[in-house]
Amino acid sequence: MTKVMVVDDAAFMRMRCKKMLVENGFDVAEAANGVEAVALYQEYRPDMVLMDITMPDMDGLAALKEIKKIDPNAKVAMVTAMGQQALVMEALKSGAMDFVIKPFDQERVMGTIKKALG
Repeated sequence: MTKVMVVDDAAFMRMRCKKMLVENGFDVAEAANGVEAVALYQEYRPDMVLMDITMPDMDGLAALKEIKKIDPNAKVAMVTAMGQQALVMEALKSGAMDFVIKPFDQERVMGTIKKALG
């Protein structure tokens, strides 16, 4: 089963995303911030990560960089609000494969995952 880690400080967004992914046959783990994401990545070794950019403790950009140090082949897509183009560009330069804009729709998220996993 394909493992996806959902990282977002908003519990509602994690719940919504997890529900959609589980319904589509994925095994899902959740983290509420970048610190949790980096620790959980090492333990869970997901096939794909969907990570919010703006979070407390450690933001998505810092977590992306840490995860890429652990696993240079990590597949990470950033989740962002409208108007964060500069952060999205930095994330892509730092190794993110793609991005999804909130509020996201199922087709876009599933398309991003399928593209990342080949």
